[in-house]
Parts: sequence; C-alpha cells; structure tokens
Amino acid sequence: QVQLVESGGGLVQPGGSLRLSCAASGSRFSIYTMRWYRQAPGKQREFVASITRISSTTNYADSVKGRFTISRDNAKNAVYLQMNSLKPEDTAVYYCNAVSSTLNYWGQGTQVTVSS
Repeated sequence: QVQLVESGGGLVQPGGSLRLSCAASGSRFSIYTMRWYRQAPGKQREFVASITRISSTTNYADSVKGRFTISRDNAKNAVYLQMNSLKPEDTAVYYCNAVSSTLNYWGQGTQVTVSS
C-alpha cells in the first residue's frame, strides 16, 4: 500500500514558477514509475510527466515540454514537478500517481492557479 500526498500548489502570475512535491508513504517507493497528471475544470484528466523507477527516464506532454521538469528522490520517497513559465492554461488540479505492473495509486491533488 502506498499513500501519496501532494503539496506546493497555489496562485501564481503568468510567467511564474511553482514546485510541486509528492510524498509517498509505504514501502518500496523505488519500484514505482511516478507520474503527474492534471485536471482542469470541465476537462478530462491528462498526463503531464513521468519518471521511471530506476533509470529515471523522463517523458513529458507536448504542452509542458521545456517548461516543466520531473524528478525523484528515492531516498526521500518523493517526486517533484518544477513548473516554470506558467501559463493560464496550466491552471488545474495536479495529481501524483504511482504505478507498477500490478498496482496504481493516486494522491488527492493540489490546486495550481495561474492568473494575474
């Protein structure tokens, strides 16, 4: 069992930055591929970024490439999402996701609002 708790969301002006954190409790954090998703009002949840468990290979949605960076610290059971050059269209609830071949866990989400 893994519990995920996101933090770091808030209100930021366009062009600003935020760093989201996802703290994982439970064992064997390093076995999971970690992903960030987001869901804007009235829209479906969409993939943002992922990082694999060992090689830390990363993958990004086209809409955030070059602006967002995902990273993980297996020693701290944590994954991060550094978001730069934020745009109003990045406004959403951001969710942390831990996935293995047989398991799938979600956090409760953290709100990010980009507005002047």
